[in-house]
Amino acid sequence: MLKNPSSKYQPFPLVSIPNRQWPSRHLTHAPIWCSVDLRDGNQALAVPMNVSQKLEMFDALVKCGFKEIEVGFPSASNTEFQFNRRLIEEKRIPDDVTIQCLVQAREDLIEKTVESLLGAKKVVIHMYNSTSPAQRKYVFGKTKEEIITVAIKGAQMIKDRLHRLTEGGTQVTLQYSPESFSATEVEFAKEISEAVMDVWQPTPEHKMILNLPDTVEVAMPNVYADQIEWICTNIKNRESLIISLHTHNDRGTGTAATELGLLAGADRVEGTLFGNGERTGNLDIVQVAMNLYMHGIAPGLDFSDMSGLIHMYERTTGMTVAPRHPYAGELVFTAFSGSHQDAIKKGLSGYEEHKSIWDVPYLTIDPNDIGREYREVIRVNSQSGKGGVAYLLESEFGIELPKDMQREFGPLANDIVDKLGREVTAAELKGMFWKEYIERETPFALHHFHADGVDGIFTCRSSLVINGQERGITGTGNGPIAAFAHALIKDAGAPAFEVATYREQSLSSGTEASALAFIQIKTASGKTIWGAGVDTNIELASIKAILSAVNRAS
Repeated sequence: MLKNPSSKYQPFPLVSIPNRQWPSRHLTHAPIWCSVDLRDGNQALAVPMNVSQKLEMFDALVKCGFKEIEVGFPSASNTEFQFNRRLIEEKRIPDDVTIQCLVQAREDLIEKTVESLLGAKKVVIHMYNSTSPAQRKYVFGKTKEEIITVAIKGAQMIKDRLHRLTEGGTQVTLQYSPESFSATEVEFAKEISEAVMDVWQPTPEHKMILNLPDTVEVAMPNVYADQIEWICTNIKNRESLIISLHTHNDRGTGTAATELGLLAGADRVEGTLFGNGERTGNLDIVQVAMNLYMHGIAPGLDFSDMSGLIHMYERTTGMTVAPRHPYAGELVFTAFSGSHQDAIKKGLSGYEEHKSIWDVPYLTIDPNDIGREYREVIRVNSQSGKGGVAYLLESEFGIELPKDMQREFGPLANDIVDKLGREVTAAELKGMFWKEYIERETPFALHHFHADGVDGIFTCRSSLVINGQERGITGTGNGPIAAFAHALIKDAGAPAFEVATYREQSLSSGTEASALAFIQIKTASGKTIWGAGVDTNIELASIKAILSAVNRAS
C-alpha cells in the first residue's frame, strides 16, 4: 500500500445542499421492493442459474411477497429469452406481480426485449446507458451531448414499440437508469434523465421509474443521500416519478446508502437476497427489510421461513450465507459470552412474563419471527470470547470438527463444564474430547491391522483385544474401512452398523505429522454415532475411528 494514497486516490466531490433535509427525517413505511436476483444476481455467478433454478427462485421470491421482479436480460442470450417466454406462456406470473427486464439503449436489443414480453400482464422495461465521466471518456469516447442522444434514441425506440404490448392488454411501466449515477455529476444526471422524460412523458397517473444506481460505491453513504435529495428537489415533474435506488456494496455500506437514500426521498429499492451480485454484491434486501421490521415497520416481505429461504438460495446460486450475516447467519442468534447469555435469559423471561414490546438484550428481534431460535454455546474460558467448543478446538489445536460432530460433542462438553462448576481451559476441553473419542478402547482395542486388495476387493486380517483377550478377525470389502467393518461385525460380535460419514485431516506437518480421522456410523436402529482416531498413518487413524464409534455405541 502507498504511504501517501492521496498521490493516487482522491475523495469524491461533495454535493452542495446548504439546507439538506434527510438527516432529520425518519422512515415510517416500506418502499416498493424489486428483486434483481434473477438478473443482476445471476449474472454475477460463476455458473449462472439454469432455467429450473431460476424458476425455483422466482417462485420463492413470489412467496416472499415481491411484487416486482427483474427476471433477466432477455436480449443477452436465448436462455434468458426463453425463460421470459416460459414464465408468460405457462402463466407462472401471479396477476399482482410485475416482471422487469433490463435492456441497453440499442435498437436490436430493445426489439428482442419487447418480443420476450408479449402476452405478459404487467411489465417494467428498464433501459439504461452509462453516464459517468470515466465511462464517457474511456469506454464510449463520447461527449455529454452524444451520451444524451443515445438515451433519447433508446427511449424513442421503446416508445415506438409500446403499442405491440399495450394492444395485447399489457400494462407497461418505463424505467430509466443513468448507469454509474453515483459517479456522475448530479447536474448531468438530471439533464439526461429529463431528456428521457421528455420522450416518455410520464404523468402523476402513469409514472415512470427513475432508477439512480450506486453502481459503484465511490463515496460515503451520506454523499449518496445528498445526490438523491438533490435530484428529488431539482428534477422537473417530481410528482410523475418513482425514484428508485440500486446500491452496491463496494465500501461495505450498501445498506446504509439505501436507508439514507430513502430518507432523502426515494420511493423504491432494488436489491437481491443476501446481497448476491458483482464484486462485493448488491444491496441485501433481506437486511433492509428486517431493519424496518425491527423498528416496527411492516416491510411488506415475509421472511418467516428464513432457513428455507437460505437453503433455496444456496441450492440455486451455489453461494453461501456467512455465519455472521445479519438476521440470516447461522450464528447471529447465538451467544458465546456467559454475561450475554445471562442478560438474554433474563430479558427473555421478562418478555415471556409481560408480553410487551420486545426489549431483550443482544437480540434485535425475536428469532421465532423468522423461524429461528436462540441458542447458547459454551464459553470455555475467559479468553474464548469469539467462540465455543468447536472454535477453541480449531483455533488452539487445529481440530476441525464436522458440523454434526459439533452438535454431538458440544452438549457432552457442556455437561462436564456444568458439573465442574467453573470455566475450563482449552487444554482441558481437548482432554475431554480425547477421553470421549480417542481413548475409547473398551470393549474393543486394536492390537494389529493389515489389509490388502486385489481387483478392488480388500481383505482385512487384524487382531483385537476384547475384554482382555486377543482375538483374530478377518473380513472383506471394497476398501480397508469396509473390510474392517465387516470383520468387526462377523468375528468380533460388534452390533451391525454402516459407515455414514468419513473425514480426515492433518494435525501437524513434517515427519511426525499426525492424521486425525472422523467417522460417523449408523446402527441398525438408525442411531448415528461419531468416532475419532489419531495415528501417523491415516489408514490406522481411520480404523481407530471406527473402533471409537463402535465402542461409544456399545
